[in-house]
Amino acid sequence: MEIRDVAVIGFGTMGAAIAEVFARSGVGVTAIEVGREALAAGMASLDGSLGRAVRRGQFDTEGKRAILDRVTPSTDLADAAHAGLVIEAVPEQMDLKRRVFAELDQVCRPGAILATNTSSLSVTEIAVGTSRPGRVLGLHFFNPAPVMHLVEVVTTVLTDSWVVDAAARQMRGLGKTPVTVGDRAGFLVNALLLPYLNHAVRLLESGYASPEDIDEAAKSGIGLPMGPLTLLDLMGLDSALSVLEVLYAEFGGQRRMPAPLLRRLVTAGMTGRKSGRGLYPYGPAEPRVKDSTPLPHGSGEQAPPHTVALIMHDDQAGKPAAALSAALTEAGIAMTGPTATESDLVVVAAAPDRPRVRVDAIAGGRPADTVGLHLSGERVAEIVRTTLSSPAALARADALARHLGRVPLYSPDRPGFLVAALLFPHLNDAVRMLGEGYASATDIDAAMTLGCRYPRGPLQMIDDIGPDVVLAGLAAIYECWRDPAFGPDPLLAEQAAAGLPFHPADQSYA
Repeated sequence: MEIRDVAVIGFGTMGAAIAEVFARSGVGVTAIEVGREALAAGMASLDGSLGRAVRRGQFDTEGKRAILDRVTPSTDLADAAHAGLVIEAVPEQMDLKRRVFAELDQVCRPGAILATNTSSLSVTEIAVGTSRPGRVLGLHFFNPAPVMHLVEVVTTVLTDSWVVDAAARQMRGLGKTPVTVGDRAGFLVNALLLPYLNHAVRLLESGYASPEDIDEAAKSGIGLPMGPLTLLDLMGLDSALSVLEVLYAEFGGQRRMPAPLLRRLVTAGMTGRKSGRGLYPYGPAEPRVKDSTPLPHGSGEQAPPHTVALIMHDDQAGKPAAALSAALTEAGIAMTGPTATESDLVVVAAAPDRPRVRVDAIAGGRPADTVGLHLSGERVAEIVRTTLSSPAALARADALARHLGRVPLYSPDRPGFLVAALLFPHLNDAVRMLGEGYASATDIDAAMTLGCRYPRGPLQMIDDIGPDVVLAGLAAIYECWRDPAFGPDPLLAEQAAAGLPFHPADQSYA
């Protein structure tokens, strides 16, 4: 089935963006809104987006005019009658969507495909309100639709297979990457992303780490393009809360239960950038950015220690201790034994799956001078504080981390410290989704790289880190908190035991 005419119902920001995607590809679009003011606002949004594309050199003014000429504005739903594909993009309210689809069912031709752009609501519930549930599916575009390549093609138990094939083929014709997922709350991306964002709020709310350190852990420690708290403010805390409520209603579980802080901020009207305040304040000054600049000698700031007493353990051979010792040597930092008194700082070579800094601090006899240090990846040094660490020791550790060319992040002496405590449960969620048949490993990773701009998908991250390392870290986190959500998924344990990756070496998900 070749679709040559499309109707978009709801011409707000998202509807205008979807119409732009089709019109840019040469497809005629009927854009339908309930009133002329809303319709004019949608056309203005489309015109502005195309104007920015002209300034970026994507096409000239004649090309812009040709695209605009393919879009026919209307306030009459009956004008959708000729379209082969109708996409609903009205606000996320089930009653409203069902009313729209009931009306479309009356005016659209029998062979037309009806699609909803919902990000979390049940497509099945929408479909059964029509006389053609086999021709109803979800097409979840990501914002900004002209830029983002991912489209989730959401099927129900009633959707005809040819409808799925036709929709996926149409998306590929637009230059998009379709990922087919079943009709479960949150579909794929939101079902995986929102519990991770919610977990970041819980870490903040509990005093586990500062907002700047949580966001920097995601960027410098994991390699994500944006920290979770900044992303929440950008997407809107109210929108995140709505999706989490849908996820929690269907699946339950602590990771999907909205964090109390998130709910209180929304109640207070502090919904993020659009309100001027959310998890960060906005306005003339944007959120503070953590200073990750390595500290130069003679800068007038706290100087790094000349000598550290390094505490290591036999079971760390070839792991954190060796990496830290090598980094200290390369940076010209002298090391002494743990009982030496001439050192400026006592450093425990900390392992995230075996937190023991407080125990070592007390055993070493200099608890106020003792911190843990864990080199995470290539960019981060996690400074593990205890209730006994003095401000002076923390300041020396901060200067040491910068001297090593690392971003200092502060963490309590808990399993996973900060980076793994944020990342590993997220990776576990991805494994659970794979095991429960949400999608293939390839599609899960493609969805997160294309839909959330991850540099690597979560299952590829596990392959890179090592399934055994992720398994050990999760086991330690679960042992500490006893939250079932942190319990390692059986599929992860099986992969680790067999030494198998989620992606074979000769397979790419990109």
